Amino acid sequence: MTLRYAYNTNGAANHRLDDALRLIADAGYAGVALTLDHHHLDPFAHAWEQECDRVARLLGDLGLGSVIETGARYLLDPRQKHEPTLVTPNAEGRAHRVAFLNRALDVASRLGSETVSFWAGVPKAGVDHAQARAWLSEGLEQVLDHAEAVGVDASFEPEPGMLIETVADYDVLAARHPRLRLALDTGHCLVTQDIEPADAIRRYASRLGTVAIEDMRRGDHTHLPFGQGDMDMPAVLNALDAIGFTRLVCVELSRESPRAHAAIPESIDYLRALAR
Repeated sequence: MTLRYAYNTNGAANHRLDDALRLIADAGYAGVALTLDHHHLDPFAHAWEQECDRVARLLGDLGLGSVIETGARYLLDPRQKHEPTLVTPNAEGRAHRVAFLNRALDVASRLGSETVSFWAGVPKAGVDHAQARAWLSEGLEQVLDHAEAVGVDASFEPEPGMLIETVADYDVLAARHPRLRLALDTGHCLVTQDIEPADAIRRYASRLGTVAIEDMRRGDHTHLPFGQGDMDMPAVLNALDAIGFTRLVCVELSRESPRAHAAIPESIDYLRALAR
């Protein structure tokens, strides 16, 4: 089978969204992982619905599928990266994150996206982790209810350093929230070193909502271009092929924005070369 590759717009942050989408399509990708941000389909803009419809038409014209990603750094708070989160002590802050995730699901519904991916957040110093898990569980149920209402999968991404950072942590979470799919970033498996990326793909085959790929060094959470880290990319791609994965496989090179015009085609050329 032929895997369907996408490129994440968090790796094209210096480009206008339309320009980034055209670069991605011109390189031959099947889709885009669209990181909602103040400059890329701002979900809080006054005319966000009209902009969604315009982007949906452009995606259709370009032949691109999509995944919605919610990891923008300063979209909700200009002073604190990634805050507020689902585990922020302030109830109003947690509600703001839930509202954002629900809006992301609305965007995904209008775009016809495969899923929305999101993470837990980092507990503040002094926050009891049992309390943080209770806050997370409460927020997840609200998000999952909205996901079900709009007909879009909600996919949870374990993130190194956050409250839920491994696929084993996801297992515990999914046991309580069975509607929750897994957004697997294969590089994160190398950072936490709890499971090999290809093994994670096979083990969670029935739960995968989306998969992100990149190169990465063991124990170092730095997204690298292919060939610069320790990732066994042939093993990852073979595992995806073996489970019959038909959703988008998203290249995430968030540090490559200054050279996105080159990194976008280079990445898919590398993947095609491996396939050959």
